[in-house]
Parts: sequence; structure tokens; C-alpha cells
Amino acid sequence: MSLLKISLYPFSMLYGIGTGVRNWLFDKKILSITAFSIPIISVGNLSVGGTGKTPHTEYILRLLQQDKKVALLSRGYKRQTKGFFIANENSDAITLGDEPFQIYRKFTTITVAVDEKRVHGVQELLKFEPDIEGVVLDDAFQHRYIKPGLSILLTDFNHLYTRDHLLPAGRLREFKSGNSRANIIVVTKCPDDISEIEFNRVEAELKPAAQQTLYFSKYIYSELAPVFPTVENEHWTYNRIINKDVTVLLVAGIVNPQTIVEHLRKFSHRIETIFYKDHHAFLIQDLVEVLKRFENIKTANKIVLVTEKDAARLVNHQFYPEKLKPITYAIPIEVKILRNQEKLFNQKIQDYVTKNTRNSELSTIKNDLKS
Repeated sequence: MSLLKISLYPFSMLYGIGTGVRNWLFDKKILSITAFSIPIISVGNLSVGGTGKTPHTEYILRLLQQDKKVALLSRGYKRQTKGFFIANENSDAITLGDEPFQIYRKFTTITVAVDEKRVHGVQELLKFEPDIEGVVLDDAFQHRYIKPGLSILLTDFNHLYTRDHLLPAGRLREFKSGNSRANIIVVTKCPDDISEIEFNRVEAELKPAAQQTLYFSKYIYSELAPVFPTVENEHWTYNRIINKDVTVLLVAGIVNPQTIVEHLRKFSHRIETIFYKDHHAFLIQDLVEVLKRFENIKTANKIVLVTEKDAARLVNHQFYPEKLKPITYAIPIEVKILRNQEKLFNQKIQDYVTKNTRNSELSTIKNDLKS
């Protein structure tokens, strides 16, 4: 542990006492926990970010939307609205928050809502969509006022919670023992060449309980997507970047952009970067800097790449440079479950929703009558 972390350790202990007392109050039912009659899936982590919550939330939504009417509820981190709000055609990252807006743009058949009070949010969702068959809660592992029927805990392969420390010395929001509330633990962002020995080593380190299921996942980077498709001049792909010897200017406001840099190195040896803090709100001076850096690139072929989360903040930004819009692309990310366990993972989620939906008994009766 570094000297700085050692100096912060007393503050981490104070923080831990506070979170420990809070969890004890919930465990002893002194603070109330609300349960709902519909399936509630929570996706979250013990750390303050960077575990891949949004891609994994999208994975679950994509899986369930095939035959279920589901909704997403998020607190809408850093939005400029308050209370319950349902996404609509006039929404943006300011009214929803960047991650809910990103999901709203990708899942047109799913109701996306935000509310800093999750219990109230679910109640309002059920008024708005009485026939909803399940709700996915984004970043809700520490939001204990609502009881999820299925709790999914994520941890980054490169930053396992077993090796971390409480805030502010580390990045943990609560003691590691909080992992006991999870039904499923997913080790995210695994390398492509991970071995069976490494799988076993991580499993031995995490020591999942008998009632917990452990999975591993990695990122799959999809083809580039124009952020401003109506003004796109010529479509850029990864292969075209290679063939045209393109210089890439990567603009990213996420916890760990280095994994994206490593991905882009497969296609270009000319990569320039501008990194901001996670959930960065782009100011005019930021966009002036981006334009200046782009114009200083001397190669003939050059493009701007951003993360999907940053694209959600930039797509409606009134000061985004017009010159950059035709050559600004997002890097879509999807999740792949490893160790040939994708079917098992999917089935566990689908079975939970099917068995716990309010309409399950009614559907069974109808099917019996038909037969």
C-alpha cells in the first residue's frame, strides 16, 4: 500500500463504520426494505465504477426484451432533473443522465426511467406501465431500500474487490463482505487469452458461497457507429482505418480508457488521446481543445472516436464543432459470457423472470385451459 493510501486509511475506517452501521440497520429491519410482486434485477458493484455496469445491463435487457416487457430504472447520475422521469423523444443526457440516455437510444421498445428514489421509481413505473413483467435496476447494489429478487454483482478482472480498500484509500463503497448479498457474481473485462488456470485462481480468490453462481465475461467491440449519422460523409470501419493508415483521436470520459486504447492498437499505430474523468460534462473549452488537437494532427486521414457514454453526452451538445461531426464515431461494446456458460447465465435470468412475473400463474391457468 502506498504512503498516500496509508494516510487515508483512518478515513476509510470511519467511512466503513458508517456503511457498516447502515447495512446493519437494513439487516435488522430497522430501516425498511420494500419488495415488489414483479421480478426486480439489480446490477451493481462494490466499487465506485469501472466494472462495466452499462454493457452488462444492456446484455440483460437485450436478453429479456425478446419475450418479456421489461423496464430499466436508474438514478440518472449527474442529470439536471429531479424525481421520477420517463425517457421520451425529447430526452437527452441532461434530463436522464448519460448511461440511461445511452440505453434509451439503443432499446426503443424498453421503457427507460430515472428516479433517485428507487422504490418510488418502481411504483411510478407500475402506474405508467401496469403490464410490465420485470424491472432492471442499474447501479443499485447499495440501494437497499428496495429488495431485488436477483442481485448481480460485477467486479473488474484487473481490479477485483478482494484486492481493494474502502474509500477514500481505495474504491470500495462498502466492506467486501457486502458481496454476500449477491446471487450472481460476474468477473468482467477478462482478457482474450485468459486460461483455465486463471479462471480457477480467480474463483479461489473470490470464494463464492454455495448459493452464489460465478461467471466470467469479456468485452466484444462492435463496428464503429457514427455519432451524427445524418452528416456522415464517408463511412469509417476498423478495416478502413487499417487500409487508410488513419490517425485516431480518442476522446473518453470513463474510469479506465486504457482497454479501449489497447483495442484500437490492433487497427492503428497513430493514436492520440484526450481523457477526462468519468461522467465528464463537456464544457465549451473542452470542445475547443478537442478541435485544436484534431486540427494539429498532420496526417491526411484522421477521425475522432468516443465511447458510447461520451457519445450520449455529445450527440445533442450545442457546441460540438460542426467540423468534427462527420468524422466522429462511437465504439459500441457488448458482453460475452465465457467458459461456455452463456446459456446457463441466460437461463438463470430468464427462469427468474418467468417464475416470478405477476402473470405467471395466470399464464399457467390459460395454458391448462387450452390443453
